Amino acid sequence: MDRLFFSVVILLGLTAFTVRQQYDLPVVDNTSFGPGEEITYRVNFGIFTVGSAVTKVDKRVFNINARPCYKVDAFGATSGMVSWITKVDDQWGAYIDTSALVTHVSYRKIKEGRYRKDELTTYDHANDKAEVKVKDKETGVYGEPKVYDTPDNVRDLVGGFLYLRVIEFKKLHKGDTVTIAGFFEDTSYKLDIIYEGRETIETKVGKIPCLKLVPIMPDNKLFDGENSITCWISDDGNKIPVKIQAKMFIGSTGIEMTGFRGLRNQLR
Repeated sequence: MDRLFFSVVILLGLTAFTVRQQYDLPVVDNTSFGPGEEITYRVNFGIFTVGSAVTKVDKRVFNINARPCYKVDAFGATSGMVSWITKVDDQWGAYIDTSALVTHVSYRKIKEGRYRKDELTTYDHANDKAEVKVKDKETGVYGEPKVYDTPDNVRDLVGGFLYLRVIEFKKLHKGDTVTIAGFFEDTSYKLDIIYEGRETIETKVGKIPCLKLVPIMPDNKLFDGENSITCWISDDGNKIPVKIQAKMFIGSTGIEMTGFRGLRNQLR
């Protein structure tokens, strides 16, 4: 009888904890993307095409932390003669809550020249923590995790880009700022993004009306100035990233959309 009593108490406690977690997370209205979306890009450095990239939302919905999640991956690789000099083959991925659009698990598999990094991050939204594990290059086994504090409703870089796609920009004026709470590698941050109005961008698939966004970059050794990155997302129901341009200390680089399929809405 005692064992049955304690089993029922534990079960009720776990159920209460699960429900509490369920209601602690916000509900985000998403009509911009869904399973099966795939977008392709060309990567440029100056006037030269140096590689390609693709973003994919898996056709399946996964159950992570007892929550339904999108599995989203971004792949990037060098091409042509650039690969002879330095070969890049990167994968960034995340499991994103379908309701709250926060990140539950993110991962990076980086291959850049001789550099390698395989990183796995899990997010505890109930306690605002992130646990980061890096795979040993020799043994192929993940090392001891490191735990970091995070802001509420934190997102990795992949989740941050997806969240941009559900913001109601019609309610904003040029010069207004939106803020996204993020985590990368070992650092939490709050990224301010300035809405710079509308602009039409010419792409391989035609002219696309876009929303122009400028994230305010912190001091770093890679990008040249706080306004060094500009992002254009389609001004329609999809809000897909159409073009990203960055001013780096070594030159200008960016990506431009070349194709798509599986969009949730018709592209304008």
